[in-house]
Amino acid sequence: MGWMQDETGLDKCAANYVPLTPLSQLKRAARVFDGRTAVVYGDHRVNYADYHARCSRLASALAGRGVRPGDVVATLLPNLPAQAEAHFGVPACGAVLNTINTRLEVGTVAYIFGHGGAKLVLVDTEFVPLAEAALEEMQGDGPQIIEVPDPAAGHPATGRHTTYEDFLAEGDPAFGWIMPRDEWESIALNYTSGTTGRPKGVVYHHRGAYLNAMGQILSWRMVLHPVYLTIVPLFHCNGWCHTWMMPMVGGTLVCCRDITAKNIFNAIADEGVTHFGGAPIVLNALVNAPEEDRRTFDHVVEVFTAGAPPAPATLAKIEPMGFNVTQVYGLTETYGPGTECLWRDEWEPLRGAERATRKARQGVAMPIFEEIVVTDDTLAPVPTDGTTQGEIMFRGNGVMKGYFKNPEATAEAFEGGYFHSGDIGVQHPDGYIQIADRAKDIIISGGENISSVEVEGVLMGHPDVNLAAVVAQPHEKWGEVPCAFVELKPGAAEDEAALIAFARESLAGFKTPKRVVFQELPKTSTGKIQKFELRKRAASL
Repeated sequence: MGWMQDETGLDKCAANYVPLTPLSQLKRAARVFDGRTAVVYGDHRVNYADYHARCSRLASALAGRGVRPGDVVATLLPNLPAQAEAHFGVPACGAVLNTINTRLEVGTVAYIFGHGGAKLVLVDTEFVPLAEAALEEMQGDGPQIIEVPDPAAGHPATGRHTTYEDFLAEGDPAFGWIMPRDEWESIALNYTSGTTGRPKGVVYHHRGAYLNAMGQILSWRMVLHPVYLTIVPLFHCNGWCHTWMMPMVGGTLVCCRDITAKNIFNAIADEGVTHFGGAPIVLNALVNAPEEDRRTFDHVVEVFTAGAPPAPATLAKIEPMGFNVTQVYGLTETYGPGTECLWRDEWEPLRGAERATRKARQGVAMPIFEEIVVTDDTLAPVPTDGTTQGEIMFRGNGVMKGYFKNPEATAEAFEGGYFHSGDIGVQHPDGYIQIADRAKDIIISGGENISSVEVEGVLMGHPDVNLAAVVAQPHEKWGEVPCAFVELKPGAAEDEAALIAFARESLAGFKTPKRVVFQELPKTSTGKIQKFELRKRAASL
């Protein structure tokens, strides 16, 4: 007879079971790393003892304003210390953290306030007009505003709302944290980008937040006391769980409000940054930074990149600059990264484009996931031949609880016992996954499938191209054909015929763009190119 839990006569008790939560790690860090620097932003530098005290004050002040366990507390903040403190202070009073994208328009912010039911919102002064306009549009009960001024960035307090520091002064640094009784309790509510229809509210649990943070320490090969630069917005998948990760290893969180190549190089040189995450557009900015914006440094910076497959040409250029890039892949529904391009010893001799092509794979499941696989329409795994396409599926503790107040969408996403990513990929003979495209981004021309990612990769190899995005353009004969939108490097000349000819050297004729449009590409706050906007443009050409 196999091992059965009830045959032992044993059960969970206070001595052998504590619900997993990232809150435990900041409580520990306040004791074991008390004097080490926890958070940096300009002149703002706090150690772990003070970080814990500030988060405790925040939790206490929220409770004093009537926030109860299970309530939602929102933020409209860039990557500032207050946003990091909210990641611990909000759940420490039993509430659920809802970090809102600061680039959303008034109507969507109003919708999120109402749908999420936020009781209170922490708002950077720059975005107070956005929050006030959203509340006005709601025409009813909305969250009370606590203002977070940032004089260093030219945003002093408006005087219309309680300021963050005054709010913290209402709290008790010895406040007893309300820890989850069940690790399945909700810790965060993150709304998807909502490019079609209203955004969906993705619910995270304490267990998933803890395990995702812990798993990335392993995947990133972290040792004690890393210095992490916040480039991934903390409103995006809670910064890929990295704010929850830092106390586990006594790391320093360096906040960065404005993401520029100059600020990144300065942080690396001045603060000794060892790690950061970011979209490929960040890598592009570093590769193409003018000499006056660059700084020298004598250590290797570990980088997680995700959001879109980086062009092999970009990866080939950035490594010699002192950056070791690991491609990761995930979604809001998977707390951020779920796969990693785990480097293999036999790939070490590879150089140039061949090495970069391997690095551009999305890779294998991170340690906390049970299974990440590419399947066909019957949920059977596709052949691991590197060419047969299917949908990428996730299963494991790193998957969301579901969509808030949307059981139909939750059931659809979890059909068949997997989370359906909506991404189309292949699986190589070694098991590594590689994205072919988003399902909606596949271009079908004359019955042939064209991967926009493949075409973009070729265009990005041109020395004059900074960014490229390829979408379908309606065509009378072929149904649709590839249309490229290209952002050139400063000083480069627009030459549509030359760029098409360059692409034709590497691509089959039907894959070659039939039009090239030169313009600045529309992007989300996380650096993803907004292809839905480009599709509209292509349809009107």
